[in-house]
This record gives sequence, C-alpha cells and structure tokens, in this order.
Amino acid sequence: MTHAKYRDHLPQIAGNIFLTDGGLETTLLFLEGFDLPYFAAFNLMRTVKGKQAIEDYLLKYIGIAKENGTGIVLDTPTWRASQDWGHLLGYSPEALDAVNRGSVELLQDIRAAHETEATNCVINGVIGPRGDGYNPAHIMSAEEAAAYHRAQITSFVEAGADMITAVTINYINEAIGIAQVGAELGIPTVISFTVETDGKLPTGETLEEAIRKTDDSSGNSPAYYMINCAHTTHFGDVLRSGGSWRSRIGGLRANASALSHAELDEAEELDDGNPAEFGEHHADLAQYLPNLSVVGGCCGTDHRHVAAAHRHFH
Repeated sequence: MTHAKYRDHLPQIAGNIFLTDGGLETTLLFLEGFDLPYFAAFNLMRTVKGKQAIEDYLLKYIGIAKENGTGIVLDTPTWRASQDWGHLLGYSPEALDAVNRGSVELLQDIRAAHETEATNCVINGVIGPRGDGYNPAHIMSAEEAAAYHRAQITSFVEAGADMITAVTINYINEAIGIAQVGAELGIPTVISFTVETDGKLPTGETLEEAIRKTDDSSGNSPAYYMINCAHTTHFGDVLRSGGSWRSRIGGLRANASALSHAELDEAEELDDGNPAEFGEHHADLAQYLPNLSVVGGCCGTDHRHVAAAHRHFH
C-alpha cells in the first residue's frame, strides 16, 4: 500500500480556504474538444494525449492556488470509473482498478513536481453515483451502495489517495453506504450532495435531512459535506435560513449555469454563466458557512470562475 501524505491530517480542515478545480468534463468536452462517451473523463487515461490534457487542466488550477497562496485539492478524473459505467465502456473490474490507481499515481507525480510549502496538494479520489448524476432512477439500499462502491474506494486507499469525495450524490442511502466503507477502510470521506432548483435533493429531502441522516447512520464519519452541481441561486436561500447543520458543510462546487438539471442534460452548448458574479455569490454564501474550506466549480466552470471566487477570500 502506498503511503498517503495527508490521510491522517487533511490540511484544509485547519481553517484555510483551499482551491479545487472546476468542471473537468465540461471543459474537456466543450472547450478542449475531447469526445467523452457517458461523460467519462477517466477514459482519457488510456492515451498519452488524454493524460496530458488532464495534467494541463489541473496545472491551471495549481497556478491559481500558488497565486493566491492557498492549497489545492487535486481530483482524480474518476467520477464515472465504477463498475456499471466501466462496463458500458468495455472495462473489466481489473482495468477499472488499474485506471483508478493510475489516476492517483498521475496526481502523485503532479504533486511531486509542483507542491510548495504554501500550496499543499491533497490527492482526492473522486467517486460518482452508480446511476445518473441528476436522476436517481434506481434507489439502492445503503448495503447495496456499500457493496457497489467498495472496489473503487479500495483502489484509492491502496494507491495512496489522501481522501475520497463522492460527488453529485442525489439520495441518502448511497451517501450512507459510501461513508460507511470509507470509515471501515480508514480514509477520510467527503459527501457532496447535488440539489435541484428548489435546494432539495432530487429525491425530495432537504440538505439538512440528508446530512443528519448520513451522519446518524455512519457515526458522523464524513470529514465534511459539500454541495455540487447546482447554481448558487438554487441553494443560497437554504443556507441563509439557518441551522447548526451548516457547520458540516466544508465545500462548494457550484455550476456556472442557473439552468435546471433537466435543462443542462439537453444543452448542446456550454453555459458558462458570469465568472465575476460566481465569485460574488461565493463571498456572500461564505458568511453562512462557518467551516467552508474548499471552493471550486462544477458544470460550465473553468479557471476563470474559480479564480474569481478565490479573490474574495483574501
């Protein structure tokens, strides 16, 4: 098992704002012109050109982190690198294990070349939902979710990732299953929920319910929670409405676009919103999130949006 540099002490929990990246898939697809079947960026790890595109993408964000004197959470391109999606792309379980490990190793090489004392580089193994990111058609039990995600989490643990984050999680049982396996395997785990335009999960629960139930069923094991793949206007009022549960939110990765998930699914072109406004919204919401530590972006965002958000934290 490879040594994980920050697994026992995630530096972003010490109260400093860390940067993370924007919308990897939308950047590669719409701005870089890569073909991404099933929106699966991990498939680019097969080629030298694809790997280089992922590295070049991340280096833009490392540059912003260095300019801001902050650390960065580096994400593996593995949102889709689990069994069902891998099968659609012709990957065996062994090939998926290899690509998940290889993604961590790529980030370890990037860290070795670019980390500085002021810019800690935390390596984060990214997990996505078993089903569609927006539409949870099949609801697993927590036990089923744990069994499904175990292989990918194990690959990250053994490859030496510092932490894992499950992003675009849209119902509670899947969050619980992932949190339980992360706790069992001894890796800090972050759960990032997505919400609809009304600020609720696609299955109708509030963020407060989702966080409380996941905490209750996993012994409060997540290091923190995040919100991703929704515009700030979709969840701003929920955060302003109060509640101690907000102290469990440690990260925001909002969409550039205010479109609904259904509208984004149909979009033929990239809606990159307004980077300056994106930054201002984050400055506003930060006052309601006492433990906010990681700020990046999701669909439609790129280095301009993330840089604009971070200008407000110095």
